Amino acid sequence: MATITARNGVNVDHLVATIGAISSDPKIGSFTFKAASTWETGGRSRGEIGNFVHAGATSDRGTTFQLVGDEPPVLLGGNAGPNAVELLLQALAFCYGVGYVYNAAARGIEISELRYEVEGDLDLRTFVGLNGPRAGFSAIRATGWVRSPNATAEQLEELCQYVQDTSPVRDCLASPVPVSTDLVVLD
Repeated sequence: MATITARNGVNVDHLVATIGAISSDPKIGSFTFKAASTWETGGRSRGEIGNFVHAGATSDRGTTFQLVGDEPPVLLGGNAGPNAVELLLQALAFCYGVGYVYNAAARGIEISELRYEVEGDLDLRTFVGLNGPRAGFSAIRATGWVRSPNATAEQLEELCQYVQDTSPVRDCLASPVPVSTDLVVLD
């Protein structure tokens, strides 16, 4: 029976095989992720994340994740869930976390503790129709804390930079991404 190399909860053998497969056939690295949102009332919407497209074929996750987005009371919401910009910040924290742990596992680095805090500055004047700065974040700051029993501070810092350089979410935030929006007017 083959021994599976696991580090940080990651099957390293599978990780290396996946990297090899993408290297051999770049199409395997192609994904289209999807999310849907349905307005409920006030600032609250219900979100669903389910199937995605991998290498041109629909991949069935076997489940649909349910999310609730809302605004805090100061923004006239019912506080039933995080708002959209908070979810965006959380997406960056999630992406940094998975990128750090997966890449640490591939490098033989054990992680015993990892957490990120992400914050962003936003001015709502443009959103509410007044003259003001851009509608989105003017700055985003992330701080990470990591503990490893077998890596030097220099290795962990280099890995942190590598994760920033290769993070899909950071790339979406830091580089222009074409966004198209269609609207279907219902009868």
